[in-house]
This record gives sequence, structure tokens and C-alpha cells, in this order.
Amino acid sequence: MELKTRVDVAAGRQPADLVLKNGRIVNVLSCEVHDGDVAIVGDRIAGIGAYTGRETLDLKGQYICPGFIDGHVHIESSLLSVPEFAKAVAPHGTAAVIADPHEIANVLGTEGIRYMLSSSKYCPIHVFMMASSSVPASRFESSGADLGAVDILSLLSDRWILGLAEVMDFPGVVAGDPDCLGKLTVAGSRPIDGHAPGLSGRELCAYVAAGIGSDHECTTLEEAREKLRLGLHIMIREGSQARDLDALLPLVRPETLDRFMFVTDDVDVEDLLTEGHMDHLIRRAVAGGLNPVHAIRLATASTARYFGLHDFGVVAPGKLASLAILDNLEQCRVRRVYRAGRLVAVDGVVIDPDADKRRPHILRSSMNVQWLELHQFAIKAPHAGECRVHVIEVSEGRVDTRRSIEPLTVRDEQLHADPSRDLCKLAVIERHQASGKIGLGFVRGFGLSAGAIASSVAHDSHNLLVAGTNDKDMFTAAVQLVKMRGGFCVVRDGTVLAQVPLPIAGLMSEASAEELRDQLRALHAAAAQLNSKLRRPFMALSFIALSVIGALKLTDQGLVDVGQFKLIDLIVP
Repeated sequence: MELKTRVDVAAGRQPADLVLKNGRIVNVLSCEVHDGDVAIVGDRIAGIGAYTGRETLDLKGQYICPGFIDGHVHIESSLLSVPEFAKAVAPHGTAAVIADPHEIANVLGTEGIRYMLSSSKYCPIHVFMMASSSVPASRFESSGADLGAVDILSLLSDRWILGLAEVMDFPGVVAGDPDCLGKLTVAGSRPIDGHAPGLSGRELCAYVAAGIGSDHECTTLEEAREKLRLGLHIMIREGSQARDLDALLPLVRPETLDRFMFVTDDVDVEDLLTEGHMDHLIRRAVAGGLNPVHAIRLATASTARYFGLHDFGVVAPGKLASLAILDNLEQCRVRRVYRAGRLVAVDGVVIDPDADKRRPHILRSSMNVQWLELHQFAIKAPHAGECRVHVIEVSEGRVDTRRSIEPLTVRDEQLHADPSRDLCKLAVIERHQASGKIGLGFVRGFGLSAGAIASSVAHDSHNLLVAGTNDKDMFTAAVQLVKMRGGFCVVRDGTVLAQVPLPIAGLMSEASAEELRDQLRALHAAAAQLNSKLRRPFMALSFIALSVIGALKLTDQGLVDVGQFKLIDLIVP
């Protein structure tokens, strides 16, 4: 009967539920803007033209756009729960996201992914997901799960999971590793996202030949051009940490529109609240010289087509009535947002019509840490006098690291932090199996003159990470994280100055976006009291254990030489 009603409305035999009148339709199919009414019945668009309806809204020349789609995002990176993330982005015209729950998968495996799926129901946006392919990301860190081809095959049976998420192990794919190829095989004809920074030549050909369909790691025009020529869809990323839009925009031309799409990858809550979401990317692209209709197409139809979301991304009969109403095309100012025919946001305020239908989903604690003692943070010196140690060098706005070798004077048969030289001690504590593994090292770049900072967000395995100037404060900070079931904290002289609880897998908050933003501001202010010289020290801290990028990283297993991809001793012989 729904189909019959839609056909009758489209043919003019009965009135629509809602008619958006006197609007200007942003047609991403014909790449033009034209006048017309949009007739909606139920969750679908019935027709474009002159219609009558039980309810009529005069748009007075405002623009009717398809709802925007984020083609690749890690919701966990916003630190928001799925419903709160949806409420934060919906007022910005976002209709759907394709999320890679890679972070929670490394902590809780398929249990975490299914938690994210359950949490996405009755949200003001459509939340699709990809099956996480790289769990664990590296053999040099202890994660909470190990997902193989069989696990991925079971996930792909869910209709909300569209394909295989970013395949980070590109060396394994190129080398023909059976485990990697097994995951690609079970994905079949579904979309398979790539992650291949700097890959080129024959190795890139092998990667694409394996069935990879996209890449979001292009940072230069030359890299994107080669990948485009070899058949990859290019995801232009503009998030909180990595911003590639300016570099890649010159490649976007009318004849290549279908091969590009906009994504955020990682975007934090403060940027969501101050800059926006996909509307921010559209504004940036238009300011960079891209035709506004083309920019909107990269956030709608191009993304929908790549992922096979045939009901999304266009304003046309039979498609879902997930729409963004703008009063200015160039500035992409969103006034009203519809999700499947229902109003979900007006003038920046979310309505969240199905909030009463959402039910809390129980998730077990992910803090399985063996009992901690103060002495575990001590680094014993092999001899008296002076020792040379490998040091991780961090810098603002970068996820990779440099390395150096520094001398340290032995005191009480131990090696200590040296704040006068900006040398903090580091600890990475395994938190999934209570194994008791702790990696210890040194880092430069935080500038701490006292105290310690700690985080349970530590890409990709998300063990506990602590940086500090003394063992006592590092111990206090680690214990505080366990008590909170994860999060961030700042400690000085044994006192917790600020904290942000992240009880959902140690990755996400239960607070609203505004509450979380305020907590994070207080956290950063407390870190500044320790003379932290980084604008976002916890962002830098979270990538210190990511053992697949940079020169030197620290995991619970020890110090990793990323270039040689092997564990090395902290102390230089």
C-alpha cells in the first residue's frame, strides 16, 4: 500500500503528506539549480513539480539539497556516544554517515561493533558502518580483540554494514598475506575502503588489483592523481587532525566528480560545535573555487553511489526524503533538516523526534588492568653514571613522530624524567587482559614542568597511556583512569586537577556535546597549568602508541622502531 500511495501522490491523484513549496532544488544529477515543489509521502519523495499536500511549507526561495553524507568517519574520535554524535551533526545537514568502528573494535571486537550498531537506532541521522579490517593494527601492541575473515563474514550479514573498512595493512595485501586476502575475499563485491599513504607504482597496482575501491590518505596532488588513474575513488579528508582539501581540490573537475567524495575521518567535538560537519567541508571547497553544486555532489550523490546507497544523495522521486534546506548556497547555511520525511533540526537546534524510543545499551567495562604498584613505573639503570636512551619526539598537529638519543644521569640506580630538558617519562599499560605488561620510555615535546597527564584513548589498541615528570603522579593518573572506566586526567602533586570520564569502552563519553566540550576545555586548562606547550596535548598523547606510523613509538610491549618494524631496547648500547 505504501508504494500505491506514493504512485498516487506522484500522479496527483491524492495529496502529499508534506509539500515543500517555492524552493530551489539543488539537482546533483544534472548539476543545476532549478525551481520546483517537492512532494513527500511517508519517508519518500513522491514528485517534483506543482503539488498540493495536507501540510505545506513555503520555502520562499530557499535551496532544497540532498542530505549530506560523511563517507568515512570514526565516531569514537569525537569522544561522543553515537546518539550524541548524531544530535551534534544533524543540524548541519548531515543525513547519513558511513562509520568505521575501528577504535571500539580494537577494544571489544564484534561486541563493540554491535554495540555501535544498536546505539545508532532511532537517531536523527542514518548510521551505516563498515566491518573493521585491521584488528589488531600491529603485532607490537596488545589489543582487546583479533578479527579474522570469519568474524568479518558474520558482520557483513547485517544490512547496516556496507562493506570492509579501511584496509590499513597494505604491506600485507601487497605481499599476498593469506589473512589479508581472506578478509578481502569474504567482502566479495561489497565496497572495500583503502588506507595506503604514499603507496605508488607496482605496489599500488597490487593493492588496487586486490579489490580496494577507495583511499582517504592522499596528501598531495601527485599521489591522488596516480590513485585516480588506477581506478580508486578519492576520499578528500578534512578533519580535526588531517586536512587535505586544499591540496587535492585542483583535481576535482566536472568529468571526475563521480570519483571524489568528502569525508572527515577524525573530527573532535569542539570542531563539530564551532565549525560544523559536512557543511564545513562544502564551505571550504566553495571558498577554494569549487562550484557549489559540485561541492554538494561530493557530499551526497558521489558518496551514495560508491557505497550503493541508491535511496540517498539526490532529490528525486522515489528516493528517501532526507533533505537539507539552505538559505545560502555558497555559505551552506542550513536552516531545516529532514530525515526520511521527518523534521529533525531547525535553525541549528536538533529536534530528535525518536529520542523516547532509544533504550540504554549495556556494555561491559573495558578496564581490565592488573593491580598497579608505584614501583612498576621505575626504569632501572643498567649501570651507574650516565645512560643514553631513545627518545620519542612529538610535535603539534602531527600523528607521526621523530626520534633522538639523549643522555640521562642515573640517580638511585634509576632513570628519571628531566623537565628542564623537556623529557617526560612515558608508560603504556595493557588494559584488556590484565596481563601486567607495561612499556616504559621517554618523550620530548609536551613541555610539562610538573605532574602527569593520562589517557585511555591510545590508537589503535587503546591501552592506558601516561606521560609525566615523576612516578608518583603517573601512578596516581593511571589509577584514576581505571576508577573512571577510562578517560583523560591531569594530576599534580598527587591531586587530580581535571578529568574527562569516557566510560564507553574507555573511548566515548555519556555526556552531551556541549557538556563534553566544557569538560575538555577545563582539561586543557589544567594541562596548561603544567606548562604544556601543545594546544591539544591529549591528541598528541593518543598517537604515541600507534606503531604503524612515525619513527619511534611505545606500546605495552616496549619501544617500536617503526621504520624497521621491530622492538628495540630503550637504552642505547
